Amino acid sequence: MGGPMANWPDHLERIPGPWVGADRGALRLVKLGIKPVMVVGDFDSITASELATVKAALAGAVIVKPDQDHTDTQLALKSIFEQLDPDEVHIYGATGGRLDHLLANVWLVLDPFFRKWAPKVKLIDRQNTVEYFLPGDYQIHKEPDKKYLAFVPLMPMHLTLPDEKYQLQADHNDYPISWASNEFVGTSGRFSFDQGVLAVIQSRDEASARHE
Repeated sequence: MGGPMANWPDHLERIPGPWVGADRGALRLVKLGIKPVMVVGDFDSITASELATVKAALAGAVIVKPDQDHTDTQLALKSIFEQLDPDEVHIYGATGGRLDHLLANVWLVLDPFFRKWAPKVKLIDRQNTVEYFLPGDYQIHKEPDKKYLAFVPLMPMHLTLPDEKYQLQADHNDYPISWASNEFVGTSGRFSFDQGVLAVIQSRDEASARHE
């Protein structure tokens, strides 16, 4: 949750947990009245008194990042899957702000260590939901508040979109590209691909997000 608060979904505090805070995100959770079950990071972005506030509200463990080989988000995700074994992880505050942080978060699942967990990870902000898929055949359902649909091959693959407004048939993608501004026809759509990792993004315009 280190990204700009303007990018957060509305009423984040109403989303059921359990919650894990990465670095300054831990303090932001506590200020929302949320007790995280785990906090992770080197905590270089908060003061000693703020860290004490986090620890006082904490319902679980503190994991201090031992080196700079991993980002706070990477260590948080590793700790979550290894210690909590969730069915799904939703990451908030991973977009907006610094581009290097955004790219690190979007590409995180390309790391072979994290790739096995890719289908369980979602990046969520005020306008977008990003899901990751490994090779196979899928059907995805439209989120009611989203208009646009994008398919983003992050690695080489042949991609087929049989149902969407703009279709592809085993189209070869040999470098990362965003097939942007596609749309559902109806409330669901199928897609398939043969190798690599695919990001699928449902999104809406900023104006529609502002006027909710």
